[in-house]
Amino acid sequence: MEEVLTPKEMAQADALADNEAALIEAAGRAVARAVMRKYRPCRTMVLAGPGNNGADGRTAARYLRLEGWPVAILPVAEATVDAVAKAELVIDAVFGAGLSRDVAPEVADLLKAARRIVAVDVPSGVDGETGQVRGFAPQAELTVTFFRRKPGHLLFPGRGLCGEMLVRDIGLPATVLATIAPKTWRNGPWLWTLPVRAATGHKYAAGDVTVLSGTLAGAARLACAAARRAGAGMVTLAAEQPISLPEAGLVLRTDPLEELVRDARRRVWVCGPGLGVAQAGAKLAALIGAGKVIVADADALTACAGAPERLRGVAVITPHAAEFTRVFGDIGPDRLAAVRAAAVASGAVTILKGADTVIAAPDGRAAINDNAPPWLATGGTGDVLAGIIAALLAQGMAPFEAACAGVWLHGEAARLVGPGLIAEDLPDALPSVLIDFASVHHEAEIPRISDS
Repeated sequence: MEEVLTPKEMAQADALADNEAALIEAAGRAVARAVMRKYRPCRTMVLAGPGNNGADGRTAARYLRLEGWPVAILPVAEATVDAVAKAELVIDAVFGAGLSRDVAPEVADLLKAARRIVAVDVPSGVDGETGQVRGFAPQAELTVTFFRRKPGHLLFPGRGLCGEMLVRDIGLPATVLATIAPKTWRNGPWLWTLPVRAATGHKYAAGDVTVLSGTLAGAARLACAAARRAGAGMVTLAAEQPISLPEAGLVLRTDPLEELVRDARRRVWVCGPGLGVAQAGAKLAALIGAGKVIVADADALTACAGAPERLRGVAVITPHAAEFTRVFGDIGPDRLAAVRAAAVASGAVTILKGADTVIAAPDGRAAINDNAPPWLATGGTGDVLAGIIAALLAQGMAPFEAACAGVWLHGEAARLVGPGLIAEDLPDALPSVLIDFASVHHEAEIPRISDS
């Protein structure tokens, strides 16, 4: 499991180990080893703060000297800009992830003078709780942290300042996690298991997804394509008037919504993409009233602007930042806390989409996703995400796990496609992602045609 610990939780883990000197020794050794693997010996300076972060840096210096490295240790209170600028490599051991105040201007000037930085725990100035910059934080080439990541390692802008990220064991027993009971994880397959079809299953056993469509059906069709590729046995596009359907396996229904919801097989619905705000609000209320499992996005969210209580009864919501702000108010500096609060207010698993997508459940569980490439930020990809999550819900996954898995699969499909991606590419990339996932994470082999 890739638990993510807040700075307070990490301090609790250190205290439970009850051997501070041993932890500092192991941390310093880990930093020195990481430096030696990445760089050739060069004029190195450890810029050391007064706390444990500084102690880690001083220990790293001792190990580097044993290997013949020319290393100077300068307490931050005694360092000068000129001295820092002369070093070929600076080990930033000034402040760790628990920083709770802005970096002073004179310390910022020292960090700005460094040519190349290896950060101990986090680049000084990055708030380990939120990833925000407290006054100033430098760009590190390498960051070495210990035991578990902190939220600031995964949330921007902190994530972008860490450079290459290493997490190193320093002898803390994993049993301390039982006492801490963290509720935040880095998103990935260690957090959930994808459904596996039974050998004797049929299409309805794999789940039925219905996607509501408005006059402009493009967004809904993207959601449908994604739901089909993500494993739903049946996918229906529900429109108020006939539209052209070039996809042979996609079912079109133009029956009134009140008739469609009577079909018990139609358990999972996608509501919002391309519907129009007025229609989306009314249809969302009807689906909630019918007790359906709902993924709400786009216009369905805008229809609930300033009224998150209207989303109660929805399984998963997938807002981007602007939609989130319309419904819940300003995100603020603590992205993780904002999404947790939104999940409580709406009663729905909430996905705040972005480069550092955050998924939170009303019970307080949360995951931070870090596999999405920048080219995923293009029109229509959110509709694809809604369809993937709906398919996973239809196959029996619980909402939090379906949301986390959907976000991760979405990111992996985008990585596979590469730069130049458009939303239409994502559904077709999903089978390759699912094959790779199955080959690594399931004991059963994927059935293949025999060569004999």
